[in-house]
Amino acid sequence: MTTKNALIGLWAHASLHAGAGSSVDGVDLPIQREGHSAWPCVFGSSVKGALRAKAEDTLGKDNASIAFVFGPDSSSNNTSEHAGALLVSDAKLLLLPVRSLTSHFKWVTCLPLLKRLVRDAQRLGVKSIQDITLPDIADDIALVTGQNTMDLFLEEYRFKTQSHDLSGLIETINQLTGIAVTDLEKQLVIVSCDQFNYLARYATPVTPHIAIDNDKKTVKNGHLWYEETLPPETVLYFALSAHRSRAKDTDIKAEQILNSITQDLFGASPYLQIGGNETVGMGWCKVTVVEA
Repeated sequence: MTTKNALIGLWAHASLHAGAGSSVDGVDLPIQREGHSAWPCVFGSSVKGALRAKAEDTLGKDNASIAFVFGPDSSSNNTSEHAGALLVSDAKLLLLPVRSLTSHFKWVTCLPLLKRLVRDAQRLGVKSIQDITLPDIADDIALVTGQNTMDLFLEEYRFKTQSHDLSGLIETINQLTGIAVTDLEKQLVIVSCDQFNYLARYATPVTPHIAIDNDKKTVKNGHLWYEETLPPETVLYFALSAHRSRAKDTDIKAEQILNSITQDLFGASPYLQIGGNETVGMGWCKVTVVEA
């Protein structure tokens, strides 16, 4: 079966909360995380739901092509007739913005995240993303571009900077996200896997929320909760794979299915809202499409 693939970069322009649904470590509303690594992510079901919501807003809920792409609506009686022709992966973390005493923030990543991006690109046939070669990184070392010899502070940790040629990686991230090369040269940092694991677990914002009694103008009894988010400037990516339509008596090719997302949805407005709290401006991401 012929498939058409694309890699979709997400550059968060606002805080993003894709909820896990259960409290963890005193956080009432934690974000979604991978089970084996605890790295933040957005599950494929949430991404697909966001894509469908944008399609319905753009084309109208009654547009027949939505069912061909995503499958029949779950509220209808014909959900078992056929599956959707669009395959959507989890949105995987690539760059995590972390507070820094050295500058306003740094985009932090580690070698396993970068290697995973390369593997995903190879699987999808995105040849413009090349393999990445980096030296071993000790726990107190941070790789940066340029000749910066100053120590680097990320949260409460101090790192010795080591200059390395990251031009190929910066070009790849620029292609996938649209972030300016000059910004990446100033702010991209690569640390060891162990150090990144700690930052990914404990450097994400946790914000208290309350509910006010409109009559008394005081906090409602018991209405205090803590919500975790991915901060603005977070960079993620996900994979799209399109098949020929699975609906009977239709002949919609895989290329048309993929184009309905990459061109029809994001051609005029390259933004996608993901996760909760849309009414308070959260979850908006800049979308960049890299087709195979």
